[in-house]
Amino acid sequence: MTAAPRRLVLDPAAPDPRALARAADGLRDGEVTVFPTETLYGLGADYRNAGALDRLARLKGREADKPFPLILAAATEVDALARDIPAPARALMARHWPGPLTLVLPAREGLHPRLVSADGGVGVRLSPHPVAAGLARALGRAITATSANLAGQPPSADPADLDPALLAGVDLLIDAGPTPGGPASTVLDCRTWPPTLLRAGAVRLDLA
Repeated sequence: MTAAPRRLVLDPAAPDPRALARAADGLRDGEVTVFPTETLYGLGADYRNAGALDRLARLKGREADKPFPLILAAATEVDALARDIPAPARALMARHWPGPLTLVLPAREGLHPRLVSADGGVGVRLSPHPVAAGLARALGRAITATSANLAGQPPSADPADLDPALLAGVDLLIDAGPTPGGPASTVLDCRTWPPTLLRAGAVRLDLA
């Protein structure tokens, strides 16, 4: 019989802060959590917990050269994760955060290799979803934001559609009903200017 994770049902518009605090305690202890975002369901782990990041990579079946993007606890946290942030990138943050725009920036030294690309970039965003944002705030630092699917499989906007094989490997499912779905976050490499569009997504930008 396939194991099932604990299930936490929350109001997507007004999640219980006490429930989010308990979920954040689990992340501190190395748990992997499925949670809703402004686009799709994601897989969350504490970015400072090396064991949780390695476990997440094994669960996803993800290649080492595909780092996990992060959802920040606050916009100011970006300076703890990235360095040499260009002024135009900060302007994009001011204009589009919270929102589904992931910016790839020069990573600070010391981040786990699972978070950093081969050429030294880290992907970050600030989520507008009350559950995703509230979970990161309750933890007090960034959480991973990779989509809740096994490598090569489609992501899901509805917890009812999540792969049982994936759920068997996580500790907690935060069920806040279907998310808006649609495209995933736009990913923009801001380490050079003009930036490079790595993935077209929910935020459309005119970078001409």
